[in-house]
Amino acid sequence: MADQKPDQNELMFIGLLQSFVSSAWIQLGKQENPLTGKTEPNLKEAQFTIDMLEMIEKKTKGNLSDNEQQILHTALSDLKMKFVELKMKNDSDKTEDN
Repeated sequence: MADQKPDQNELMFIGLLQSFVSSAWIQLGKQENPLTGKTEPNLKEAQFTIDMLEMIEKKTKGNLSDNEQQILHTALSDLKMKFVELKMKNDSDKTEDN
C-alpha cells in the first residue's frame, strides 16, 4: 500500500510527541534552552520526560498508526541511549571527584 497522507489527529499526535522530545533534548543539554540561551543538562527532568513518553507508548499501544509508532519508538530509543550515556558520564565524574 502506498504511503498515506497523515490525518489531522496523526499530525497533532506527532506534534505532541515532538514537543516532549524537544523538551527532553533540552533537558539532556543537547539543545539550547530557548528561555535561557544555555545548554545545561538536567537529568532528573529528562528522566521524567522520558518516563512520560514511555507512559504514552504504553497507553496508546495498539492504537497508533505505523508512522506514529515508529516516530515514538525511535525517539524513545535515541533519548534513552543519550540519557544512559550522560548518566554514566555524570556518575563517573562524581566518582573521580571523590
